[in-house]
Amino acid sequence: MKILLVSDKEDSYIWDYFDSERFKDIELMISCGDLKAEYLSFLVTMINAPLFYVPGNHNTSYIKEPPGGCVSIHDQLVNYNNIRLLGLGGCRRYNYGEFQYSEDQVRNRILKLTPKIWWNKGFDILVTHSPAYPLGDGKDLAHVGFKSYVELIDKYSPRYFVHGHQHLNYNISPRISKYKNTTIINAYGYYILDY
Repeated sequence: MKILLVSDKEDSYIWDYFDSERFKDIELMISCGDLKAEYLSFLVTMINAPLFYVPGNHNTSYIKEPPGGCVSIHDQLVNYNNIRLLGLGGCRRYNYGEFQYSEDQVRNRILKLTPKIWWNKGFDILVTHSPAYPLGDGKDLAHVGFKSYVELIDKYSPRYFVHGHQHLNYNISPRISKYKNTTIINAYGYYILDY
């Protein structure tokens, strides 16, 4: 299955110069946040595949006007074609805005999801906006990742952990890295995952 991952930057190659041939094999789309709602709606209009998303710290507009035709998996576990997706949006609290959390708040969000994770025997893809600490995160307060995500990966060993928030042009982390049995993918811009 080919999965289109998107995050943080509306790519002009997709939005302005859409080539349906390039995306004809996409069966699922995942957004890791900080993209305009119109962009996500455009993707589901142009690509015949569902789009699941988590909000980023710059997606307060999603509260009143969520992306049309897309499904939020923020603080949820969903199963799509036997792929279990666990979604945790937002980033570390740095100015008390929407979708910003302390480490304890993230732990509590995960705790609330534990019965569903247990019932589903884990999850295959962890979808977040923020990276994990210290796996490809930044040094400033807004971009430090969550230790809770590492604990979650240690406990359930998903195949993939996809996130955004860390722009690749920051030159901090690679697009793809590995942590134990989990492949970590920074979805900045767009990336096609052959699942």
